[in-house]
Amino acid sequence: MSKKILSPITSPLKGRLTVPGDKSISHRAVIFGSLAKGTTTITHFLDGEDCFRTIDAFRAMGVPIQVEGDHVTIQGHGVEALQEPLQPLYLGNSGTTTRLLLGVLAGLPFHVTVHGDNSLTKRPMDRIVSPLRKMGARIDGREEGKYLPLSIRGGKLHPIHYQSPVKSAQVKSGILLAGLLTEGETSVTELASTRDHTELMLSAFNGFIQKDGLTARITGNQNLKGTHIDVPGDISSAAFFLAAGAIVKGSKLVLTDVGINPTRTGIIDVLQKMGASIQVVKQREVGGEPVGDITIEYSQLQGVELDGDIIPRIIDEIPIIALLASQANGKTVIRDAEELRYKETDRIEAVVKTLSALGASIEGTVDGMIITGEQTLKGATVDSFGDHRIGMMIAVASLLTNEPVTLKNSDCIAVSYPTFFDDLNLVLSK
Repeated sequence: MSKKILSPITSPLKGRLTVPGDKSISHRAVIFGSLAKGTTTITHFLDGEDCFRTIDAFRAMGVPIQVEGDHVTIQGHGVEALQEPLQPLYLGNSGTTTRLLLGVLAGLPFHVTVHGDNSLTKRPMDRIVSPLRKMGARIDGREEGKYLPLSIRGGKLHPIHYQSPVKSAQVKSGILLAGLLTEGETSVTELASTRDHTELMLSAFNGFIQKDGLTARITGNQNLKGTHIDVPGDISSAAFFLAAGAIVKGSKLVLTDVGINPTRTGIIDVLQKMGASIQVVKQREVGGEPVGDITIEYSQLQGVELDGDIIPRIIDEIPIIALLASQANGKTVIRDAEELRYKETDRIEAVVKTLSALGASIEGTVDGMIITGEQTLKGATVDSFGDHRIGMMIAVASLLTNEPVTLKNSDCIAVSYPTFFDDLNLVLSK
C-alpha cells in the first residue's frame, strides 16, 4: 500500500500551472481515432492509467497506436479492420473505458470478455448493458450483467430511441457509439444535460450528430476520418488547484489552457456563487472545445445550496467542493447527487469519513451531504479508498492543517493526475 506524509505548509500558493489533458476527451480521441480511417494525432494526451486502458483495448483489437510522452499517433483503418482480441480485455479502474467500449464491442462481430480491478468490478454496468440489450446486444455477466466481468458476443444491432433514467455522459456516449455501428437512427434523451465531448469530437472526425435539447440523434455507418486533437487541460483536475487557491490565505494561481466546456464548468459557477475571486480570460476554441485561462485568488467564501441541473456539471468536483464548504461561512447543502455512490468508491461515504477525520463538520445524506463551514482542520491518517479524487481532496485539505496528514493509497492519484504532487510543490515553492 502506498503512503504519503503531507507536511503543513507555511506559505501561500503562487504561480502558473498547465494541468494535464482532459481525461474524458483523451479517452474519446483514442476511441474515434481507432474507428476512423487515416492518421489521428493527439497532443496533450493524459498519460494516466485510465486512458492507457483505452489504448490497450484498441491495441488488442489490432490498432497501431504509438505513444511518446503526451503525444499519441493512431493509424486508423476503419471499423472493418478491427480484430477480435485474443485475450480478455483488462480495463483496470476505468469506468469510462468500460462503458464507452461496451458500446463499440456490442456492434462488432466479436466475442470479448472485459474485466477490471476490485473497484471497477463493484461499479454498476447494467445502466449501459440494458440499453445495449434493447439494441440486440448479447451481454452476460455477474448478476445478469450488472457487474464485471462481462462477456459480449457482438453483432448486428438495431437502432433505439432511449430515455436515459440516469444522468450519465458515459451511458449516453456508449449508446451513441453503438448507434454509430448500427443502420438507421439511434437517439438518447437525457434527464439533464451532461458533458458533450462525444458529440463535439464526432464532428471533429467528420461525423455528424444532431442535438435537439436533451436529445442526441446519430445515424450509423458514417465514414470517420483521422484528424488532429489538441486536448485542453482537464477542468476536473484544475478544480483541486482552484480550491487550494481559494482557501489558502494569500494565494493567487493562474491555470492556463483549461477546457471550459459549459457542460463541465459547474465548479466555476459554484466558486462564483460562493463569492470566490475567480476570472476566466483568454477564452478561445481549440478543436471544437472552448478553452481559457483561469485566475483564482484567496477570498472568504459563503455556504451555498447545490441541487438540480448543476449536479451533473459538478459530479466529479463534489469532493473538493465539500472541502471548500468546510472553510466557507455558513452551511452548504448538496442534494440530488446519489450518482456519487456509484463512482470509484461510494464518494458520499468516503468524503464524509475523510473530512470528518480531518476535523470537518459534515453529515452524509442519501443523495448528498450537509457541511457546516469555518472549520479548523487537523492532521490525521486517512485513506483515499483507491479513489483519485478523494486522494487529491485530502492533499488539498492538508494545506490547511497544523499537523501532518498521512495519506494511504496515494498512488491512485496517477489515474488522472500523475504529476499532481510535482505541480503542488511547484506552486508552493514560489
